[in-house]
Amino acid sequence: MPLINVIRGERIEPAPFNVRPPILHLPLWIVLAWWTVKGLFRLVVLACRYYYLTGPAAVLVWLYLRYGWAGPISVVGGLFVVSSVWWWAHRPSFLRFACYPVLGRWRRWVCRRRWHPAMATAKLAVGFDGQVLIPVLKRVRSRAGYDELFVRTVTGQIPEDFAKVSERLAHTFGVLAVKAIPGPKVGTVVLLLQRRDPLAHAFGPFPVPAAPDFTALPIAKREDGEPYRLRLFGTQVLVVGATDSGKGSAIWAVIGAVAAGVASGLVQVWGFDPKGGMELGGGLPLFARFACKDLESMADMLDEALAVAQRRADRLRGQTRQHIPAVDEPLILIVIDELAALTAYVTDRRLKDRIKAALGLLLTQGRAVCVHVLAALQDPRKEVLPFRNLFPTRIGLRLTEDAEVDMVLGEGARDRGALCDRIPMSQPGTGFVLLDGDPTPQRVRFPYTDDAHIADLVRVHGRLRVVDQEAA
Repeated sequence: MPLINVIRGERIEPAPFNVRPPILHLPLWIVLAWWTVKGLFRLVVLACRYYYLTGPAAVLVWLYLRYGWAGPISVVGGLFVVSSVWWWAHRPSFLRFACYPVLGRWRRWVCRRRWHPAMATAKLAVGFDGQVLIPVLKRVRSRAGYDELFVRTVTGQIPEDFAKVSERLAHTFGVLAVKAIPGPKVGTVVLLLQRRDPLAHAFGPFPVPAAPDFTALPIAKREDGEPYRLRLFGTQVLVVGATDSGKGSAIWAVIGAVAAGVASGLVQVWGFDPKGGMELGGGLPLFARFACKDLESMADMLDEALAVAQRRADRLRGQTRQHIPAVDEPLILIVIDELAALTAYVTDRRLKDRIKAALGLLLTQGRAVCVHVLAALQDPRKEVLPFRNLFPTRIGLRLTEDAEVDMVLGEGARDRGALCDRIPMSQPGTGFVLLDGDPTPQRVRFPYTDDAHIADLVRVHGRLRVVDQEAA
């Protein structure tokens, strides 16, 4: 006869065998002893897991029992004095080896408390086979202004899954922004939690290098406070930003980085300023060629640069793949302040096609022979700049729409953290740099260059005679 579960109201079918485990009655002292042993074992495990807390605490307790209050107070005071001297003597090493490790442990404990709800609300928790799987937070490493969270992903997840919910994670952890980049191992991702903005305040130009290193030109400041160094060899640079976003700061930062080469003859800067010379006109003695009004002369200058590049390519064919600048064959840097004025706003169809053809060939053939283009513009639409993919180095400053970010830096760049449309107007010169082959955008800020600094550059390094100067 079937039985009825009176609690659930379910029908229970009779089983062929009813096996009931035996009930053992243990004495109370055995139960208490088992609980004691189990509790001590857990204490040992916790002590070993959090050794960085239990170890110093045990030492302080031993000092108190051995010497009284004088023992722990002397040790703590001595550590405070040593730390203070270390802080003032060499702050970077103190932060790296003393401050950041301790701060990373604390941040890891804080993040672990919010980890499970953060993964669930961001829809990064995965249900499989009746179980809920979430990414595992392995460790946290603190840096200047941000934290690095090393995460082991669930099978099937990719870094783009974390990048798409970066804004949600930023609100969850209470930080300014979150950036997701591929981890050091397969199946891992690194979340960069930005806690403060080290690029919030403007700063002056970098000192001009005595001899320009074309593989590492200091042109901007990174989020960790270190200079961002541009590798000019083998690249063309595109700077895109809205009005008053700081395009001039980016241009003059590059010119200032190679100014010593201008004075020595190792570098020639050719200036194109279709806006009448308002941006580049203050540095005329720095330019070997300069044009600001006549579009026909600008087309002639581009043709001349293309001829130089082709002659060098013919001479170096079969000998080397990278031209090394010399005084007799210098590096040529073509600076174009408003590229759209040459590619989209020219009314003469024949002249427009001529400029586009010369510029397209320069972008494809000039890198190896040290004829480089540094171009800036406001409108990133394809009809304005049809060959923006020919610029391996792209810099996005403040933009007006989120769709423009992917136009400038490539598809998916905004999801990977390049929030150019979120840059405030109070931070001109702030932007994101993206290199071909590196999917991670890097946030930088260019130094503010005023007219006085440009005048100093001209006075110290502007010793070239301007050949084509329409404003003369």
